[in-house]
Amino acid sequence: MKVPYSWLREYCDPGVAPEELAERLVMTGTEVERVTIAGPPSAESFVVGKVLSAEQHPDADRLRVCAVDVGDGERTIVCGAPNVAAGQTVAVALPGARMPGGEKLRKAMLRGVASEGMILAADELEVGDDHDGILVLDEGLSAGAPLSEVLPLAEPVLEIEVTPNRVDCFGVHGVAREVHAISAAPLAADPWAQDAAAEGQGEVSDYASVTVEVPDLCPRFTARVFTEVEIGPSPIWLRARLAAAGQRPINNVVDITNYVMLLTAQPLHAFDLDKVPGGALTVRVAAEGEKMTTLDDVERTLDAETVLVCDGNGPSGIAGIMGGQVSEVSAETTRVLLEVANWNGTNILRTSRQLGLRSEASSRFEKQLHPVLCWRAQAIASRLMLEICGAKLVPGTIDVVGEIPEPRRIRLRAARVKGLLGMTVAQADQVSYLERLGFGVEVDGEDLEVEVPPDRHYDVTREVDLIEEVARVHGIDEHLPTTLPAVARTVGGGLTREQRLCRRAEDGLRDLGFDQAVGWSFTDPGEPGRLRIPDDDPRADPVLMSNPLSEDQSAMRTMVLGSLLDIASRNVARGVDRLALFEAGSVYLRGAPPADGPLAGAFRGKISAPATEPLRFAALALGPLAARSWRGDAEAVDFFALKGDLEALARQLGAEFAFAPAAEPFLHPGRAAAVSVGGEAAGWIGELHPLVCRAWDLDAAVAFEVDAAPLLAAASAGEETYEDVTTFPAAYQDLAVVLPTEVAATTVREAILAGGGELLRSADVFDLFEGAQLGEGRKSLALSLEFRAPDRTLTDAEVTGLRDAIKATLEKIGGTLRE
Repeated sequence: MKVPYSWLREYCDPGVAPEELAERLVMTGTEVERVTIAGPPSAESFVVGKVLSAEQHPDADRLRVCAVDVGDGERTIVCGAPNVAAGQTVAVALPGARMPGGEKLRKAMLRGVASEGMILAADELEVGDDHDGILVLDEGLSAGAPLSEVLPLAEPVLEIEVTPNRVDCFGVHGVAREVHAISAAPLAADPWAQDAAAEGQGEVSDYASVTVEVPDLCPRFTARVFTEVEIGPSPIWLRARLAAAGQRPINNVVDITNYVMLLTAQPLHAFDLDKVPGGALTVRVAAEGEKMTTLDDVERTLDAETVLVCDGNGPSGIAGIMGGQVSEVSAETTRVLLEVANWNGTNILRTSRQLGLRSEASSRFEKQLHPVLCWRAQAIASRLMLEICGAKLVPGTIDVVGEIPEPRRIRLRAARVKGLLGMTVAQADQVSYLERLGFGVEVDGEDLEVEVPPDRHYDVTREVDLIEEVARVHGIDEHLPTTLPAVARTVGGGLTREQRLCRRAEDGLRDLGFDQAVGWSFTDPGEPGRLRIPDDDPRADPVLMSNPLSEDQSAMRTMVLGSLLDIASRNVARGVDRLALFEAGSVYLRGAPPADGPLAGAFRGKISAPATEPLRFAALALGPLAARSWRGDAEAVDFFALKGDLEALARQLGAEFAFAPAAEPFLHPGRAAAVSVGGEAAGWIGELHPLVCRAWDLDAAVAFEVDAAPLLAAASAGEETYEDVTTFPAAYQDLAVVLPTEVAATTVREAILAGGGELLRSADVFDLFEGAQLGEGRKSLALSLEFRAPDRTLTDAEVTGLRDAIKATLEKIGGTLRE
């Protein structure tokens, strides 16, 4: 929102420099992004001139040699404008003037004729975009008068970033009231206090009618009719004011609607009444697929939730967003129907996004305006129509009104103000602050009964909102004491067990050589398809966002894997050949995962339970994990290398993972496993399916994703026990077990540990052999065993006995020892 300073001062003059006011506004909650200058950087050397003569240039067909009175004598100025003529009062820049952009004007020789200045067009002063001719001023002005007395030169402009709740600050008058509140400078009378006098013939019902079919989407629709309208350029003051506020002047009627919108925050729209058959307007929703061409000359296809303003021939405007070409005001217009309506903000926001069409009107309506504001805008616009367009107002106003919200009354308790702010604000000051902000206030003992004004109705809804208003105007930066939270002395900060374990897990993964990544929590709805997840898998049914930044970020992720693949793809595209990433982040599922199956990946069927946000640890690696050396490239990471890292992570937390063959649609068949901990499904690990790698332009990659909840529940980190370092040596033996191919290595290891008892400290698989000499369907696993006693050296007989016990246990699962 651009607020020209001279316009603001017309309603409230704080008596300080724009920069000082901007700082004060920021400190009281109104964000001023910057203070800029509209037009020339200085008004010096800009004056009013009188054209005494305008003769043809002797050596140029398109130039005129003008004699111009600038107050201190006659000057010769060469001008290229086609409309320059003797007798005109014009805007002149003398040598030394700084033009917009900072260029300094100097005397010039133009085709042999010395020119001592410039006769200015509107765009050269940035008071409009017209460059077809010079700017002609009121002939009653005196030659030599400072141009700044006629036009706002070097106009300071406050560029305000209006927060969505402060719709009142979308209008200059709302900003002026804010300045009045924080500075106590006088506030001028409300500009809508006086309405226009009706002088036209007949009644408004003789000219127009309005039917609202959707009162819930159009709470109020007001319309007035003006006759004998003269279309033409707006007065220079109006054009200058609009240009400084960022609006392009068009014609007097359209400029009035824009001016009033900028002043009151209430948008308006003008119809050429002669282009509205029978003067009848209908507000309805569009038919699915209905089309219309808007003022920007774009044909738009509408859906059944779009609200339209229609005449007898069809749509003439998209409600609250943009009008149509069919009833546009033009140079031939003599009768105008002025619409000031109120619309459902949520519907306007939805339609604006659906059409990809935003306007000054929609940016205000989507914040939800109060229906009462319609009358304010009608009063101001009607006066300007009579003053500027020479129009006559037809008696009466069409006012189709639905349900208008009752004024909101809130009790403001003195004790609550003091308790929340931690300081006492005198009741008289509270009353003064709130009244300056436009609130109605009645004193009731120590408390106040406050009535919220219409332009703050949807912003101030609770007692705490009133306390905020009091605090910010009183001066949070100046008066609010700085105190520490009141807490019991015995309460101290700290991390929960889960938080400590999560940090340990993150540190452990970093120690293993993985770089931590933070991916987006939202992704595109097509990600499950690229991961080959079938439609009946709940991970293919993401939670959709109601207000996405874009279609590519409209779904909440159901797996962390997609985020890591996105990061890996960007890195590989930029020449990275080895990568190890991890992320500790949440996923978003439509229901709680079941107790069985890896990471809820084994279940099927849609879930209708409320969404859950489980925390996951996920990692992805590609290429060799070790750096290249003179010996050559290291081997690329594979399933077993990443499995070792995952097991190391579990050891960091004092837990142990179990692995079992499993299938996931995004993993390579035969190179994937389900991960469990403490008998509970926790996740998956595996090499990615070639089709998944191709979708992200990767050659190959390996990844895992485990649920933090079962891992942290099984962790014993932080509860470590200690034992003395023994001086007795260990006994190491290797054994080879022949058993059916389908028996998992995990099963073999668990059997050996059970058979070895407490004296068997570890059993690790180090080799796998399959061959014809073993027989079909048989394999041999080689394991390294460590036997140790804390109080003695084990004898050969003791170790042999343990080995025999292990042999007996292996026979129960179909295994035999190779001697």
